[in-house]
Amino acid sequence: MNRGVLPLLVAQFVTAFGDNAILFAAIGMVLQADDVAGWYIPALQSSFLIAYVVSAPWVGPIADRFSKSRVLLLGNLVKAVGTGLILWGIEPLFAYALVGLGAAIYSPAKYGILPELVPKERLVKANGWIEGSTILAIIVGAVVGGYLADYSVSGAFLMVLVLYLVSMLVTLLIPLLPAQGGTLKNALPNFTHIMRDFLDTPRARFAMLGGSLFWGASAVLRVLLVAWAPLVLGINSAGDISALALFIAIGIIIGSLVAPKLIPLEQLRRARIAAYVMGVTVLLFSLVNTPVFSLVDPVWDARIVLLLIGIAGGVFLVPINAALQDVGHDTIGSGRAVAIQNFFQNVAMLLTVGLYTFAAASDVSPVTTVVALGIFILLATVAVALHLPKGDVSPNRNK
Repeated sequence: MNRGVLPLLVAQFVTAFGDNAILFAAIGMVLQADDVAGWYIPALQSSFLIAYVVSAPWVGPIADRFSKSRVLLLGNLVKAVGTGLILWGIEPLFAYALVGLGAAIYSPAKYGILPELVPKERLVKANGWIEGSTILAIIVGAVVGGYLADYSVSGAFLMVLVLYLVSMLVTLLIPLLPAQGGTLKNALPNFTHIMRDFLDTPRARFAMLGGSLFWGASAVLRVLLVAWAPLVLGINSAGDISALALFIAIGIIIGSLVAPKLIPLEQLRRARIAAYVMGVTVLLFSLVNTPVFSLVDPVWDARIVLLLIGIAGGVFLVPINAALQDVGHDTIGSGRAVAIQNFFQNVAMLLTVGLYTFAAASDVSPVTTVVALGIFILLATVAVALHLPKGDVSPNRNK
């Protein structure tokens, strides 16, 4: 681990802590409010995602045009402003969208800087560290944000604001790397052209669609727990729901750490097996607190299955991120590759969360939605797996 990776890990941990604490602080704020419709929480998540989708043509060139360590600073600054607007009493749907814009700026620089800091043979391992630290931050941030919001919503948002400011300070320790030559001129048509060229490679298509599948499913599962836990387990507080969700995060940490051993870049096709396991475990989750599935008690049964879902997801996600960065670094620039990745993944999350919002507004049972989600993952994995040629693919052979 060189001197640039360590501050990146710390800065990413702190900002990811804030990203997840603010989500559960917002959930706690909604749960404590009177007469809030069931669709508001998924709509809140959608406002965050819309910012990602709309800004995608510009955030990639920004990440490559300027030193990525300075782009990380800008992303955290925008997140801090959005958090401050929530504290000021601005409509959360608007303020949380601004936090989403900051995250959209931050993400291409966060992932795009890795190929500039580490050699190719260590890229999967570096991604494992980044994903592991991010999920650890999700664990701590979700639990602390949820429980703190049960006692003081404003205190939770104030904590998030401080975290973003601390992350900005740590980011100053990352080396000031040279820019990669991105341009903002004709960003929208260039984005369309670059996206078409980038997806011309089988490995890029597989990784792009696979990442979209993972994040689309995980976004639904995260907001679905808010409705599922009270119905199936009788859990109602934001803190208790966030504590339940942390088992997914623990699982992703475990999966992220073992992924480099199980799926090196030259054997990317193996990742589809983890996706199939993820779909099966989601279906198993729908059986929690039923006579068909009983191990310990309903709460621990749910935790165990969520842990398994997370492990499969982590094993699936890490090599996919590494493959995208590898192809992007050798072709269009890693920052723009991550921006395209974010565009597809957030469109997928926006669509899946939108469908869930419609289902929630139509009073579809959360258990039924879990079953539908598991079936969707299995069918989508079959479709995604078609975008790799037969056999393993060398990292140096994109066609």
